[in-house]
Amino acid sequence: DFPENQYYKEIFEKKQIVLHHTASWRGSDGDFLNWINNTERIATCQIIETNGDCVQLFNSKYWGHHIGCTHANNKKLNQNSIAIEIDSWGGLTYDTTNKVYKSYTGTVVPEENVVEYEKSFRGFRFFEKYTPEQIESVRKLLLFWSSNYKIPLTYNEDMWDVSNNALSGKDGVWAHVSYRKDKSDIHPQPEIIDMLKGLKK
Repeated sequence: DFPENQYYKEIFEKKQIVLHHTASWRGSDGDFLNWINNTERIATCQIIETNGDCVQLFNSKYWGHHIGCTHANNKKLNQNSIAIEIDSWGGLTYDTTNKVYKSYTGTVVPEENVVEYEKSFRGFRFFEKYTPEQIESVRKLLLFWSSNYKIPLTYNEDMWDVSNNALSGKDGVWAHVSYRKDKSDIHPQPEIIDMLKGLKK
């Protein structure tokens, strides 16, 4: 059980869904333990394991801090949004000596689990891929919450950089990078984009 003093058991209208990735040790436990050991009530409603399992920390009608931007309406953005964390190492570096891809902790990520961005994305050329199971779980959650909260699923082309639309609270699905230049979650993996574009169908 996620402690009730680590999120806000308050109900606000839900207008946005924000996608994050954990950039931490494999599994939801690391984030769970990190969050319960702080007092800022930083948390997301769901963490999606690599096998697609959904770990729910609290009901989607409640809220926690997850955006952390300097915009004047940061608190309201958090209150009016639902957040998903995808379990992933995020940005990787390439060890040219050993010819392996590594996370910031030094953990080696197999090449078949790596996506490369030719022009780099938010300072990284390589990222750990989100798994097909994770993408499918995110898809189902987006459809479910769209139905429950009437959040539109139209694909936002401007979601991959800081967006005035996201910051102004425009209804829809966004990424953490839509609000902050210092974040790299989520990255624009082609399979994620295909899934998001296909939601309206």
